[in-house]
Amino acid sequence: MTRELHVVLVEPEIHWNTGNAGRTCLAAGARLHLVQPLGFSLDDKNVRRAGLDYWPRVQPRVWESWAAFEAALPALGTPFFFTARGRRRFQEVIFPRPSVLIFGRESVGLDQALLDRHPDATVAIPMRDPEVRSLNLSTSVALAAYEVRRQWGWD
Repeated sequence: MTRELHVVLVEPEIHWNTGNAGRTCLAAGARLHLVQPLGFSLDDKNVRRAGLDYWPRVQPRVWESWAAFEAALPALGTPFFFTARGRRRFQEVIFPRPSVLIFGRESVGLDQALLDRHPDATVAIPMRDPEVRSLNLSTSVALAAYEVRRQWGWD
């Protein structure tokens, strides 16, 4: 099955977030991509537990590096880089088919040099409290994936 929605976790650090994101990807019909290095083993029982019994169906595509993934990106779809410093709110974006939703590490997000190369493709999830730096990674994935599906419908 060819998927039009891709979720990319760049160097994720926490197995629970990756497992939860994988479950969200299944629910939303998205393909999960993981860019190494990972902060955990995919064989870890905690990843499987977070994905519940769905984890074997997630079948994430694992990329050896950002460079390897970036080389394949044009064939996957239009990229959107999620960052607290994004130029637009994610609800203001009209997501084309296919789309690639890219998220950074839990501790520091996406590399600033990467964001600087794609300034018009940066998007943010708004937060009313200025003291909140970011949302949980798996929560952000769910918000973004479901906004795309809301726009596209559930066909």
